[in-house]
Amino acid sequence: MGISLALLALATAPAQAQVIPGQKVGGSPNIHVVSHLPIRGFLQVGDIDVEQELSRPFVYISRLRLITNEAGFTVVSIKDPAKAAVIYDWRIENSELHDMGMGGLGVKYFKLKNRYYLVNGFQFGQSGPNADLGAVIFEVTGLPDTSTIKEAGRLRVPEYLNGFHNVFTYKHSDGRVLMFAAFAGLNPAVYVYDMEKFFGGDPKQGLIGKVPVPEGTQIVRGNFTGNAPPAALNRGLAGYHDMYLGYDPVTHQDKFYGPGAGGFYVYDVTHPEEPKLLTSVSGVAGVSFGHTFTPSPDGRYVVAETEYQSAPLRIFDLKPGLEGQTNPITRPIGAWTVDWRDLVHNTEVRWPYVFVSGYEDGLQVMNMMDPTNPYTVGYYYTCGCAHEAGWTSNRQAPRGRTIFNGSLALDIRNADGLIVMTDWESGFWAFKMDGFGGWNGHQWGMPNISSAQDWDHGPDGAPKPSKVSVR
Repeated sequence: MGISLALLALATAPAQAQVIPGQKVGGSPNIHVVSHLPIRGFLQVGDIDVEQELSRPFVYISRLRLITNEAGFTVVSIKDPAKAAVIYDWRIENSELHDMGMGGLGVKYFKLKNRYYLVNGFQFGQSGPNADLGAVIFEVTGLPDTSTIKEAGRLRVPEYLNGFHNVFTYKHSDGRVLMFAAFAGLNPAVYVYDMEKFFGGDPKQGLIGKVPVPEGTQIVRGNFTGNAPPAALNRGLAGYHDMYLGYDPVTHQDKFYGPGAGGFYVYDVTHPEEPKLLTSVSGVAGVSFGHTFTPSPDGRYVVAETEYQSAPLRIFDLKPGLEGQTNPITRPIGAWTVDWRDLVHNTEVRWPYVFVSGYEDGLQVMNMMDPTNPYTVGYYYTCGCAHEAGWTSNRQAPRGRTIFNGSLALDIRNADGLIVMTDWESGFWAFKMDGFGGWNGHQWGMPNISSAQDWDHGPDGAPKPSKVSVR
């Protein structure tokens, strides 16, 4: 099994990469900072989503409430990427009364009937208002005229409090615009919403299905210590986390890739009302809970992250599981990390590259053309923080001795290869990488499938139904 270790990054790092003990600065010569906005301060930014059409140069950033109770979202204009600018901020009403939870964390946009919408997911504690609030949806069609932004509705889930930790908007192969929502609390299922039904006044708010954690899966309880993620403390980890949806043009299936309790799971959601488990990755040494799970465009290889210090990104080959040869899959075929003292976080796959938000290690880019031997091809440190100066489980004293600090989330605009990222210490960043002027899977002999959705035409290779068939 080929493993790229920190030695590779150190061997290729410029001499100025570590000018202050415990602090990493600078980057590789092929990564260029396009713009940087130091939005507020520590722990003020969450997930990020960039619109894919060059004619709509807007980036959406969720806003947390952990320090200043400013839960909501921010819109950044990248009409001129070198002059990125905040053009709109929204905060939930009575923000000072929301005394627990992460606030606005998940953020995704979608297009429906030629109108553009933003989903702002929320996590609030049970002791304040909006404990049952999952998300607020806004219409953003009129941007850059911010006076046209308006609230379009709210999703509430009274049976499971604490809200949505993660949302994923998806253009299904049958033409529907769906939203998948993972919970922050003990709900062991992802909820699936039909957004057209939601806007149509459906009494269930458009809820059409639930993707469960497989029966018999061991639930991880909140007994973590030391450098465990604060979100995992004092509660059970029963459900899913940073999921992914993608179409498989070979099998003609819409697939759900769910990291969660016990490992990682792949479901057929061609009929989201009746999801069917295809294969699982579980019983893996060092993995009791899946955090992030991102496949290659053809759905064969997956990059899997589990959230604890020193954990590498593991790469699995799903083929044996999907073909019924091995179930569950228990061994990775490759692994990669930057610095074994740290942890790498969320991932965006644009084959053969994997773009990584690496907490203390900022933006990292690896090449997985050979999944058994991935290697670093670029990086830029954004945190500007000392090692283990992140937040701790004590919310009243967020500066603890943990590695949970720095680069949190990132996204890629496929049309021109612009990389956007949020960092808990330093705000918003935009980058370009030499030789990466955009991405289309066909240029690499792959389906043109990534987290970026084609809202007008649907998934690459999917049939174009004349009428949506709803089961």
